Amino acid sequence: MSSNDNNSNAYSDFHLQFIGGEWQKGKDDSINTDTNPYNGDTIVEIQQATKDQLDEAYDAADQAQAKWAKTTPAERAAVMYKVVSILDQRQDEIVDWLIKESGSTRIKAMVEFSSARAITLEAASFPNRVHGEIRPSNTPGKENFIYREPIGVVAVISPWNFPLHLTQRSIAPALALGNAVVLKPASDTPVTGGLLLAKVFEEAGLPKGLLNVVVGSGSEIGDAIVEHKAPSLVSFTGSTSVGQHIGELANGGEYIKQVALELGGNSPFVVLKDADIEQAVKAAAFGKFLHQGQICIAINRVIVEDEIYDDFVERFLAHVKTLNVGDPNKQDTAIGPIINEKQLKSLKEKIAKAQEEGAKMILSGEIEGQVVPPHIFTEVTREMDLSCNEVFGPLVGIIRAKDEDDALSIANDSMYGLSSAVFTADMQKGLRFARGIRAGMTHINDISVNDESNTPFGGEKNSGIGRFNGEWVLEEFTRTHWISMQNEPRQYPF
Repeated sequence: MSSNDNNSNAYSDFHLQFIGGEWQKGKDDSINTDTNPYNGDTIVEIQQATKDQLDEAYDAADQAQAKWAKTTPAERAAVMYKVVSILDQRQDEIVDWLIKESGSTRIKAMVEFSSARAITLEAASFPNRVHGEIRPSNTPGKENFIYREPIGVVAVISPWNFPLHLTQRSIAPALALGNAVVLKPASDTPVTGGLLLAKVFEEAGLPKGLLNVVVGSGSEIGDAIVEHKAPSLVSFTGSTSVGQHIGELANGGEYIKQVALELGGNSPFVVLKDADIEQAVKAAAFGKFLHQGQICIAINRVIVEDEIYDDFVERFLAHVKTLNVGDPNKQDTAIGPIINEKQLKSLKEKIAKAQEEGAKMILSGEIEGQVVPPHIFTEVTREMDLSCNEVFGPLVGIIRAKDEDDALSIANDSMYGLSSAVFTADMQKGLRFARGIRAGMTHINDISVNDESNTPFGGEKNSGIGRFNGEWVLEEFTRTHWISMQNEPRQYPF
């Protein structure tokens, strides 16, 4: 553990809500018991928020946003730079929180911290990068101005798997561009997915009311956070089924709002016959088992050309057997705990179903608590559950492809289209293959788990709507406003 654990300057009081710039107790009768997924210890008990407190958060955001939108780009950028500085100062403290709350291995926690820091630094540039246009007019004496304005209040609903980064990926750009935020973090990670960031932004001097973190049950505030009249945009990262529900609420209720949805994935990892097999094996292991496979862009299907299938399987099995499983706080642990009992039950069902459907389990191990060791299946076909659905755990099926065309067909045989990868020695062939994959992201000779703060992150089909990061998130979190100016009297027909 880090020295920050005994530091009197470490953040505390995570049992409180952050509403209107003040820390207050939740008023609902229910308690969110936040536990360590590795050992079951209770980390904090949070009395949850009511719908009235959600309304209070939206009122605060609405009132604070107009003034914030009028601040200079330099003022908003300064807050982001201060946040980066605080993240650096508190790195050990934050990494320790990720390990004990989300079950992150130390390796994964460091990856996540770096990603959250990078998107914050990128967001600091956004106030000076957003711009409008002047367009010509066919009407004599008219000028057309197209402005990019803050969208207003943004509702953010964040997930538990990369809670720090996937929350910061929305709130940092939103705030940098002049918006206000009401955030509902996942129930499994209320601290790293929200309250911890509220502490950081508060320390950085963000004006009160601009960031509100409301921890509450889905039955009390889940639909209300979307249906409320205040938000113009709902940013959600999570499962496709919940994303579909949010889309329906956002566009079928009294108040229509925009949505940015980053949903489930079923990432194919294709190994063509000319690939460097040893490198592909190492990539497949890291891309599959990082954070126990609980990543939307984790490798979900390994697709290998027939000619090298047996060789790949043999080497992959040998390599995965070397991975350390257990305590996520140990430096050399590769695979830690599953986030909760519900997810664990789902994985057990998937293991049983894979065997029922005829997949051959060539590696397994005893499940201890919520720690699931790697499970590898061969003789998997595209129709099996392991191929069709997102696994979100340390289970992987390896599919045999007859040839390159068959491999591409299998890769595209999914209702998802988030991330993907292909290994080949021929980069031009790799590029052709990559362009044939129907996904938002494809990586040649690398893993599907990639995210850079200046590149577009998002998917197609049932994997979502919109893009995060860089120039693309500028459009998501601003609105277009056309203003024309008639500089001389116009002649009207009547």
